[in-house]
Amino acid sequence: MSNRVRLTGWVFIGIAVLMICLFYFYPMIQALLLSFKTGAGANLHFNGVSNYKRLLSDKTFFTAVKNTFLYLIIQVPIMIVLAMMISVLLNDSKLRFKGFFRTAIFLPCVTSLVAYSVVFKYLFGNDGLINLALVKMHLIAQPIQWISDPFWAKITIIIAITWRWTGYNMIFFLSSLQNIDNSIYEAARIDGASPFKQFFFITFPMLKPIVLFTSITSTIGTLQLFDEIMNITKGGPGNATLSISQYIYNLSFKYTPDFGYAATVSYSVVAMIIVLSVLQIKLAGDK
Repeated sequence: MSNRVRLTGWVFIGIAVLMICLFYFYPMIQALLLSFKTGAGANLHFNGVSNYKRLLSDKTFFTAVKNTFLYLIIQVPIMIVLAMMISVLLNDSKLRFKGFFRTAIFLPCVTSLVAYSVVFKYLFGNDGLINLALVKMHLIAQPIQWISDPFWAKITIIIAITWRWTGYNMIFFLSSLQNIDNSIYEAARIDGASPFKQFFFITFPMLKPIVLFTSITSTIGTLQLFDEIMNITKGGPGNATLSISQYIYNLSFKYTPDFGYAATVSYSVVAMIIVLSVLQIKLAGDK
């Protein structure tokens, strides 16, 4: 390899490394330094760990954490199970129009976050299509307060993010299923294994790395949940649906700007992601 070719390679790598450092690591370090400062707007000064002490007594922050973890605990398992089941069904060689079904289920995750959130807001409004359909089918007597009731507002958010991201996770499961050798299933069928046993003793173990991957990415995505909350419920009623990311936004732009404390809350999310990711990897086992 000539020096010219080697130099060209280092130039391309150097540009990529420079961009990553400039647009990823530099903002991360600056945000960490910012979390040790306080003040309104740009008038900031160093205040040590005061922001982190404030965090431990911030009731609004704990409300946002509770709401976010509720979405995480309920929505992520449902979404992953649905994605796995749908991928198994769409991997069936006898199924017709597989391309259509795969595209239809994947399509929600390429739609605009803001656009689909606004659509969901109108669908689940008091006189929205969902209430009209339920009343017409005599399943309910009065319209459900999907947006203004604390319980139903959370359900609306969970339905929205499940609809949005199930197809995205389905693609990972589907790609993994297509790499499993059919001879394994043929041998299992010859041995008399039912489809139920084939799934739990062949398919599921083979998909374990994908389950871990989708669990971690979905956990990260849920902890950063913002668009749906902002556009459907705006964190209400009260703070019933407030997420951590929306609280960071409020601290930065809605309330009196407090960028130092907002950075502190942001780094609490980083800590949560690290802890939960490590726990999931440990639970999955070394293999």
